[in-house]
Amino acid sequence: MLEIKNLHASVGEIDKPILKGLDLSVPEGEVHAIMGPNGSGKSTLSYVLTGRDGYEITEGEMAYDGHDLSEMDPDERAAKGLFLSFQYPVEIPGVPTLTFLKEALNAQRKARGEDELSAPEFMKLVREKAKLLNVSPDMLKRPLNVGFSGGEKKRMEILQAAVLEPRFLILDETDSGLDIDALKVVSDGVNALRSAERGMLVITHYQRLLDHITPDKVHVMSDGRIVATGGPELAKELEADGYDKYVKAA
Repeated sequence: MLEIKNLHASVGEIDKPILKGLDLSVPEGEVHAIMGPNGSGKSTLSYVLTGRDGYEITEGEMAYDGHDLSEMDPDERAAKGLFLSFQYPVEIPGVPTLTFLKEALNAQRKARGEDELSAPEFMKLVREKAKLLNVSPDMLKRPLNVGFSGGEKKRMEILQAAVLEPRFLILDETDSGLDIDALKVVSDGVNALRSAERGMLVITHYQRLLDHITPDKVHVMSDGRIVATGGPELAKELEADGYDKYVKAA
């Protein structure tokens, strides 16, 4: 579903290399986790995959569902079902959350040649999804993420995913800033999205998230490359022993 081969990417005007020959394959229906120390390139990978400005691919390939991602604009990638949950969700003053969700959903449906949802259809869908994530009607009426706690922002992002129903999710440190209760709610929301037709890439520093979202595979990233791959037990090893031996190997 997601195939990355020898991917090199640089960032900024200084042309600093961040990804240095990364290889990764995530089949349909699987959840893969990427762990690694700060500065290893984890977030850069998520930005390159989703088309963020300021990142340049200098070598290699990245294909999603048979499409060359490098040839697609960010909105085209989103319409094809690629979704990024940010480490630090942005606030958008003046834009009600409901309006944002409705416009995003209908824009994607229109791009795919599907009919837009009517207001009653949309409200029914949002209420069903919001209930599962403990998102209150008051939160839906407020400007997007404005005044939200860290846990509320993360729940709102998973609500966006539940409404948009993407085919591939990239979760960039979704556990950042979450207390134990919020982590459980967000993880339950993510697990509800698991399916045989959907893939996920979970980027995290810590084992605690993977106690709730059990991955099929765990990859260790260091110095812009995948340096080790294993099962869920690899995350437990990293929690106990740290990244030192993988940093030295890289």
